[in-house]
Amino acid sequence: MTDSPEPSEPAAPFALLPGAASSPVILHVPHSSRVVPESARRAIVLDDRALGEELDHITDAHTADIAAAAAAMSAVTPWQFVNGLSRLVVDPERFPDEREEMLAVGMGAVYTRTTHRERLRPEGFDGRPLIDRYFHPYADAMTRAVEDRLGAVGRAVIIDVHSYPTEPLPYEVHGDGARPPICLGTDPFHTPAGLLAAARKAFAGFGGVGLDSPFAGTYVPLEHYGKDARVGALMVEIRRDTYMSEPGGPAGPGLPALAEALAELVGLSAGA
Repeated sequence: MTDSPEPSEPAAPFALLPGAASSPVILHVPHSSRVVPESARRAIVLDDRALGEELDHITDAHTADIAAAAAAMSAVTPWQFVNGLSRLVVDPERFPDEREEMLAVGMGAVYTRTTHRERLRPEGFDGRPLIDRYFHPYADAMTRAVEDRLGAVGRAVIIDVHSYPTEPLPYEVHGDGARPPICLGTDPFHTPAGLLAAARKAFAGFGGVGLDSPFAGTYVPLEHYGKDARVGALMVEIRRDTYMSEPGGPAGPGLPALAEALAELVGLSAGA
């Protein structure tokens, strides 16, 4: 799939989809969109065809559909926080400063390089306006969503829904590790043993569940990161050949089973 990116910006660049008042779970879907508004497109040096190909590689295609289907199946509906813009605009899961290891390959919060380490934005590009316009409002909204769950039920469980390509791409700094059908990204402070065990159980039927390879860590708002143990977090990375044609192609028959497994994890997470 190499269609041009969407030129217009959605009315809201992200959405919080309400769940049950009693649910601590937030399904976080940061990388599913292909939308690059014209205001961000102008600074990208790729032509439309090359940009479409880059979106095929970098987008976690259909992960919003997996999360939505899982939410619909869940006995207690989780909340969903979904990014409406491509990660090529800003990546809300990167550190916005020198702590981000992906800066080494030009893929900090504002990417300057592609998945194949080619130039995406001009040399010396100033990403601060994009950080101010998109990154900080997203982070603030996600922080409020977590605080709302803490206020309502005393805890929050963030389940990051991602996918990754079957074969490693040049940008991957840990691409030589194992690439299981399901990779669980963890954090030593925010991933309790019960949550990890629940995920292993829920995804046991997909041919293998690995840990922190090829991608590690999970998303927690900086306001709570490393400070508030009431915020649990786990990243679910789904290898794309389990549910779609690569790169950037349609979803296949594996998607409903993955959504069912994610719904099981949502249910188990309520007590994890």
